[in-house]
Amino acid sequence: MQVEGTGGDGYNPAMSLTQRIAFIGAGNMTEALVHGLLKGGLAGVGQLYATDPDPERGTLMRDRYGIKTGAANRDAASWGDVVVLSVEPQVLDAVLDDLAPVIDRDTLLISVAAGYPIARVAGRVKAARRIVRTMPNTPSGVLAGVTAFAAGAEATEEDVDTVRTMFQSVGTVVQVEERLLDAVTGLSGSGPAYVYVAIEALADGGVKQGLSRAVAETLAAQTLLGAARMVLETGEHPGRLKDRVTSPGGTTIAGLHELERGRLRATLISAVEAATKRSQDLGMT
Repeated sequence: MQVEGTGGDGYNPAMSLTQRIAFIGAGNMTEALVHGLLKGGLAGVGQLYATDPDPERGTLMRDRYGIKTGAANRDAASWGDVVVLSVEPQVLDAVLDDLAPVIDRDTLLISVAAGYPIARVAGRVKAARRIVRTMPNTPSGVLAGVTAFAAGAEATEEDVDTVRTMFQSVGTVVQVEERLLDAVTGLSGSGPAYVYVAIEALADGGVKQGLSRAVAETLAAQTLLGAARMVLETGEHPGRLKDRVTSPGGTTIAGLHELERGRLRATLISAVEAATKRSQDLGMT
């Protein structure tokens, strides 16, 4: 596994992009990438083109970022050197069938659709050779995401560098084998929702003990953020960090006892397993 650096204000790109990038679908992930690329100086507005069936979405992207927008996917794909498939997996078959006549062997196809295998993309677009499958997550919208990607057999090293540069603009990048991307979906793809539930529950606990809602939510969210940074920046095992907070006979061990009684660990493991299975199912439908 290879892990690349994080994006955001401290991001130091290894390269700027020269390709024209067409985004098929102008939803949240496309907006995150457009924002990250422009903020990081990795691409200019003239290099980016986004399509969406919703004209209001296109207008928002054009007004907010100054990029070219439209509704015709084929026009954008014909224009782009890189085509980012930023649509739901349930509609990707139809999108690929529409794009197939204008995709050639020189086009780099990047998919962000959960559970959609590289082989399935290649089966729909016979001319496609350079294909990369990615799984970013929603914190990319605040340049704090994590993206795992797998490169197809005919993707070049330059293609891999392009993908790394694009997705480092919105967070951390990890390269894995494609067979592991469903597990990535179950963990980091769906994981933000698990964390939001944890923040909400911790805040509810604070409110029950008399804290205001605003204070409780701030305390809960910042506690999770700080704990996550401790794991990433110290490199220590989470169990060792947990033990540092847990003094004999103290408050933390009393709380941890209740978490174990509620089977928090087993429930989180089961959540990742269930989401992974769903991602696998999406790839077969």
